[in-house]
Amino acid sequence: MAFGDQIYVWRNFHNLEGVYQHHGIDIGDGSVIHYRKPSEIVEQTSWDTFSRANPVYVREYPQGFTFIPEVVVKRAFSRLGENKYNLMFNNCEHFATWCKTGVSESQQVKDFIPTINRLDTFNLFEPLKNAFQGSNDINNSQHLLEDALGKIRVVWEQIQPQYREALTEIDTWQQVAVKALQNNREDLAREALTKKKSYEKKAKQLETELEKLAIMTENLLKNKNII
Repeated sequence: MAFGDQIYVWRNFHNLEGVYQHHGIDIGDGSVIHYRKPSEIVEQTSWDTFSRANPVYVREYPQGFTFIPEVVVKRAFSRLGENKYNLMFNNCEHFATWCKTGVSESQQVKDFIPTINRLDTFNLFEPLKNAFQGSNDINNSQHLLEDALGKIRVVWEQIQPQYREALTEIDTWQQVAVKALQNNREDLAREALTKKKSYEKKAKQLETELEKLAIMTENLLKNKNII
């Protein structure tokens, strides 16, 4: 780790190990600038506060553009005190990636999309609601919450490969259509484009479901002051 590095740690999400990465910018003097939780404010904190005794890793960009360390740190300082945290659009990874590359994005959010295709959001909502509102038993509430979040994690691991395959299919059928037109086979090109559109429709549905689930989950977790 060095001055201007984008760093991250794996943090437990309500006692579920390794569920998400928490990102920040290494200032090089033993401090880190990051979207601190639970304050949801961009703060400069000690290394220990950032890591919480977890191993710290460096986000690498072997083939992509990054600013020089001085610019990265300057960009991080420019947003100190910001209080515009949003799980989907402006989280800790969005912030750190913007400092490093100029692009505000979160790979974790992108990778989360595949979880939604077969997730019964109604059945997920009920145990979450009960965990927050319907029980005075702390241990039972925690169990219910962990069970719901565990279901999300299981679906994530099952569906993600299928989502990546769908993206590959979109690209493949586009190439097939182009080649068919080059060979004056408009019939094959039309068929290929139809296939492509079906996969695009599937991807759009995933995004819509993701937004619904993200809003529901974020609101519930915020009510419990977990995120």
